[in-house]
Amino acid sequence: MIIPGAQIGVPSRLALAWEAKRIYASRMSEFTPTARTQVRRLADRGHYDSETVYRILDAGFLCHVGFVVDGQPFVIPTGYARVDDAVYIHGSAASRMLRTLAGGVQVCVTVTLVDGFVLARSAFHHSMNYRSVVILGQAQEVKDLEEKSRALKAFTEHIVRDRWDMLRPIRESELKQTTVLRLPLTEVSAKIRTGPPKDDAEDYSLPIWAGVLPLKLVPGEFVPDPKLPPDIGIPEHLKNLKNYSR
Repeated sequence: MIIPGAQIGVPSRLALAWEAKRIYASRMSEFTPTARTQVRRLADRGHYDSETVYRILDAGFLCHVGFVVDGQPFVIPTGYARVDDAVYIHGSAASRMLRTLAGGVQVCVTVTLVDGFVLARSAFHHSMNYRSVVILGQAQEVKDLEEKSRALKAFTEHIVRDRWDMLRPIRESELKQTTVLRLPLTEVSAKIRTGPPKDDAEDYSLPIWAGVLPLKLVPGEFVPDPKLPPDIGIPEHLKNLKNYSR
């Protein structure tokens, strides 16, 4: 649920909880802009340092994967997780998207976080405050079962930390039914907008309210599975998540 009230340009407290003081990889402190990743329009909003990119990726949950099959473009939303200097995506071994990407086609992965609605004095200057990342490259299928298992743990922990060790161990059959792809973070850029509206000079004297409506992601109330035995309560790691939004 998205509600008003977040501080502009800052991840929500819930996102920070899930981030949990993640250590950022130091192997690449700056991404080199390429002809494909250089931010050209409003270039001052472009960022190429790994810390900015990683913080945005670690605060998000949903990415959009763009690719082309036989001249037909597709953009598919899916979950992801970052581990050091790579992003992992996964799904059914029968997935056309994953089978296509595993074949080495070029892929574009985007992540966008909306931090607020920017309400200007004219429709033309209405905007949003946001943080976004664009990743270009070729994904590789993860064949090694240990790396595959680590990636699946990363997916789970990216959503709710400390959840993996409480779950039934993953079965070998489940690993075989799941395709995991690794996309190295090499050709990457981030773009960020923060701050108030940027109106035309002559519009600032108009009697029209202008400013920003911040947005943040917060948890709702837990809804137990109807098949959950009544004596099983909410574990502490989930309670902590819930409390962190207050």
